[in-house]
Amino acid sequence: MRALLVDYGGVLTTNVFDSFRDFCVAEGLDRDAVRRLFREEPRALELVRGLETGALSEDEFGERFGELLEIDDRTGLVERMFGGVRPDEEMLAALRRARAAGIRTGLVSNSMGAGRYDRSAFPELFDGVVISGEVGLHKPQPEIFLLGAERAGAAPEECVFVDDLRENCEGAEAVGMTALLHRGAERTVPELERLLDVELR
Repeated sequence: MRALLVDYGGVLTTNVFDSFRDFCVAEGLDRDAVRRLFREEPRALELVRGLETGALSEDEFGERFGELLEIDDRTGLVERMFGGVRPDEEMLAALRRARAAGIRTGLVSNSMGAGRYDRSAFPELFDGVVISGEVGLHKPQPEIFLLGAERAGAAPEECVFVDDLRENCEGAEAVGMTALLHRGAERTVPELERLLDVELR
């Protein structure tokens, strides 16, 4: 393996769904209201795909998703939903160490709006970047993984891909990548050390 491709939200950051739960509690909703809509309501998934591919702006998504949540104040809804997300310093450190050891690194992220990324850190972290809203694709479409490998400078079968959603891991595996389902740095980093044969801690 000569390349490490990672998701952003939920891999290089704290758990996104924890932030969604905190948002729901603050809004007086059932704590799993957002998660339930994403998983069970086709209209919600359609809105998410629209935001991910750039077909919807954050404001358009917020207005329509807020309607599904039945909340009155929809101003800055995406920002509020992601308000509890913080960098995962352990995963970021592992990524830096991998790159310093000669591993090609890349980002393959389904965008939830342009404001979700600290782009100032991208040059030191990644050899290649693919953000869904900028390329009109979304995970788990095979084309986005192939583009991620190409931009990182590696063949798909040379790539390890890390994501916190099972369907995205399955999409990466379908194009020949080795996928890791992220459930915290304490599990992911040792497995990456084994797969990449580099020390990351």
